Amino acid sequence: MAHYSRNVLETADPEDSAAPDSPVSEPAPIAPFVLGGPLRSGNRRATIVCLAIIGAVVALPARGLYLGTGSSMEEGFMLVFPKEMLDGKVPNVDFLHLYGPGALQILMGWYEVFGYTLESQRTFGLLQHVGLILGVYAMCRAWGHRLATISAITATLLVLTPIGLSALAWEGAVALGVWSVVFAVRAVHTADRQRTVALLASGALAGLALSFRPDLIVALAMAHAVVAWTTRSIRWTAAGAVVGLVPMWIHLAIAGIGPSWRGMVADPVKYLRPGRELPRPPSFSKIDGALQAVAEGPLDAPWWRFPALAANHQLFFWFFLVIITAIGSVVVAVALIRRFGSTPQRVTLLVGTATGLGMLGQALQRPDSTHLAWGSCITFALVPAVVRELAGVRSGRAAQVIRHDVIAAVVVIATFFVVCPYYTYRTYLLFSRISVGQKAGGFEVSRDDRRFYFGNEALQSASQTAIDDLAAMSTAGERLLVGPADLSRTIYSDVVFYFMFPELEPATYYIEMDPGLADQEGSRLADDVASADWLLLTNFWTGWYEPNASSNFGSDQPNQVVADRFCLVGNYENALVLLYRACEQGDGVSPAGIGIGAERRASLDHELAERP
Repeated sequence: MAHYSRNVLETADPEDSAAPDSPVSEPAPIAPFVLGGPLRSGNRRATIVCLAIIGAVVALPARGLYLGTGSSMEEGFMLVFPKEMLDGKVPNVDFLHLYGPGALQILMGWYEVFGYTLESQRTFGLLQHVGLILGVYAMCRAWGHRLATISAITATLLVLTPIGLSALAWEGAVALGVWSVVFAVRAVHTADRQRTVALLASGALAGLALSFRPDLIVALAMAHAVVAWTTRSIRWTAAGAVVGLVPMWIHLAIAGIGPSWRGMVADPVKYLRPGRELPRPPSFSKIDGALQAVAEGPLDAPWWRFPALAANHQLFFWFFLVIITAIGSVVVAVALIRRFGSTPQRVTLLVGTATGLGMLGQALQRPDSTHLAWGSCITFALVPAVVRELAGVRSGRAAQVIRHDVIAAVVVIATFFVVCPYYTYRTYLLFSRISVGQKAGGFEVSRDDRRFYFGNEALQSASQTAIDDLAAMSTAGERLLVGPADLSRTIYSDVVFYFMFPELEPATYYIEMDPGLADQEGSRLADDVASADWLLLTNFWTGWYEPNASSNFGSDQPNQVVADRFCLVGNYENALVLLYRACEQGDGVSPAGIGIGAERRASLDHELAERP
């Protein structure tokens, strides 16, 4: 990498500088934090205005996000798993968990301080989103306040609404990872003690990010490889990473290396992936993801009257755009440095785009809208910087900088409007309408101070009645198992029902249920079912069909245990929810053959028969 001087003018905010031909001599501006300046640097008024704009963009849909439908498994286990740990249970030993322990450990303390409620969990999720957005802003301050604001809003459209406010580990990991990159770039532009501190902080944040999601290692390794090449130093970053990984060291000591490897590596990579991956590229003629297909149904799709491609076409073109942008941004950064020389901004661009390229695997493994957004949020946030660098190679006048930023904003706005408006603008608009009371939120179910929001009235009615009946009949300390009505296809599990009954003991290792894990031959699910006092089984997802292994039927032994040892005490909304109680002699009927479940299984059999 070519050497460049680190004088103040090179690292200054270009929009704070006087035009080159200005006759007035002004003091040189101070570099932004990411380029070695103090934390409170640059134009303070501009900072306040820009952060206020970002804050307003985040705040507008926030109330709607608190009232919106949640993901009953993913958001459910971020509520239930920390509670299990507070009760002495260990991830990978006492219950299945496919990610790192860091998010759960922090949520344990969060719930102790702020309460064990949906609102508390969603507030933590909101803070993760805000941390990621502000990290993008801090990184892109290398190009000035204006461009940093454009990039932060770009990131907001990709991370705030796709999964709502669920406090998932991925968002927390990326937020920590972005700040790790900010400190890493800062280390390039500082020296001596400041550099050491920046490298230590960068490594610690990277280690903590990996304790949330170990699979972020590719992105962080690529970013830090660029920094190590530039600074010729890796030891302080490594030392910081060792400290940041303390949550992982604690988990390995408690759970053991074998169970941890199985839960965080073998299960998600070897056994789960065949049942979760989707075609690459996405099908042009249809939507492959089951959850996506439901959300885009004629009764569920939010309002959008502007011209737009069909949802499946958007996913198809977005997939290729994600790949092209991730690779192309790195190529541009390298080409600019090699041809025109290294500047602080170009180094920042290279480190940032290397991070985005390393996240590409998240988009490719399951290219639905959520994973495409997750895997491209950093790459697309840096598109304005790429545009600025390309447009400004031969010019640096203040008026032209403004013009380049306008061009950058237009590029992002137009790209999202043409390629993926349903998964950016439409979703943002939906939650904003809920926020201002123009549209109702999700359908609420509740018990005491615990609540959750489902997607339609039938799910609400069946769930609420089942909750009320189970509350009336159960006794604290009894064992509850929640799962799909057909336990030979553990495609999803409505974990949130455990959250409604914290006084009942989860009766299974598979609180989270996934294809290829809970339903595989020889799993412990049948024994777990037999150990339960209560079963709450749902047909919410029985019609789930994806072109992967999740459509295959696994062991039928758990269904047989239900038929032999349990009596049906509640059938709600034609078997949308089934409530069973352990009894001496079971009903003799498999839950997979009752009501709507039998109808949906027949439909699935037809789908499988038609599969090529």
